[in-house]
Amino acid sequence: MSGIYIHIPFCKQACYYCDFHFSTSLKKKTDLLDCLHKEVKLRKNELNSNEVKTIYFGGGTPSLLNLSEINAVINTISEEFNVDENVEITLEANPDDLSREKIIELANSKINRLSIGIQSFFEHDLKLMNRAHNAEEAKQCLTLATKYFKNISIDLIYGIPDCTNLQWEQNIDTALGFGIPHISSYALTVEPKTALHSFIEKGIIKNVDDDKTQEQFQILIDKLEAANFIHYETSNFGKKGFFSRNNSSYWQGKPYLGIGPSAHSFDGKQRSWNISNNALYIKSIKENTLPIEREILTKRDNYNEYVMTGLRTIWGVSLDKVKLEFGEQYESFLKQEAQKYIQQELLYIESNILKTTKKGKFLSDGIASDLFMLNLS
Repeated sequence: MSGIYIHIPFCKQACYYCDFHFSTSLKKKTDLLDCLHKEVKLRKNELNSNEVKTIYFGGGTPSLLNLSEINAVINTISEEFNVDENVEITLEANPDDLSREKIIELANSKINRLSIGIQSFFEHDLKLMNRAHNAEEAKQCLTLATKYFKNISIDLIYGIPDCTNLQWEQNIDTALGFGIPHISSYALTVEPKTALHSFIEKGIIKNVDDDKTQEQFQILIDKLEAANFIHYETSNFGKKGFFSRNNSSYWQGKPYLGIGPSAHSFDGKQRSWNISNNALYIKSIKENTLPIEREILTKRDNYNEYVMTGLRTIWGVSLDKVKLEFGEQYESFLKQEAQKYIQQELLYIESNILKTTKKGKFLSDGIASDLFMLNLS
């Protein structure tokens, strides 16, 4: 199976914490959409005729597009690729874009999954992050969306300065009250060169409290597991049958094609990424040139990536697979380096699969980096 990711690099306004590629100017939207179609056609042979099981509109804010623009992209993909009749098609959306009319339109389209950027149900959190919607819009859009869509995911952010543990619990409870079957939740991260980073340095906004962030992560796990969500990836929780097929394929090393400026692709042997500049992307595509950089992955690269993604998921890192695909040296190294984390009850081995414990989940990326192979090709 394969997936196709479409990057829509436009937003109404810039969230203070965001370091994704986007523009708040829509001047180049028509040209850029034309180039998305053309890039799909230029890259039609890159998935080796694999069946496309997922199409994901990310960004940016894809819900800024109208239905005809969304359908046109889906139709172009269907013309150029072998698309499964039960394909999961996800649209990332912001609450302020999801009017009743827009939701009904989307429900009658080929979009069958919404990923809604709620982030918080508290007004002060939304203002601190400079979100384009308010708390009431967040609730209204979910009231409407749940009437027309069965498969909905929402994003929530924890570790926000001045958001207490009690308020964080209330955020989760509010989400659960809408019967949402999937929640993606991320720690507020202070990325360099973002407005949030600048405001913290100037003392305008408090810095993130790492201890409180970890506490809220554990609250999240406890409350969602009690509500019968499966914690299938560090930042993702889904009811049975509602895991994100798109994201799960990334974590399990399936090939995917990224279309649009800054979009990444992976075919099992190499990773590639488009230029993160709308004007240069458009110029290049119009000249029939793909604005792509490519990196051939070594065996060590693939091992490190497998450890990183595996430890973030319920599927873990198979020691049998490490031995088979990378060799005994890699397996021996991994078992040896994992021992200290097993003793600290941060990792455990079950059926010859290395996994993080509940205590280790918050630290999974740091643990994984310590298990990377650095000196073998």
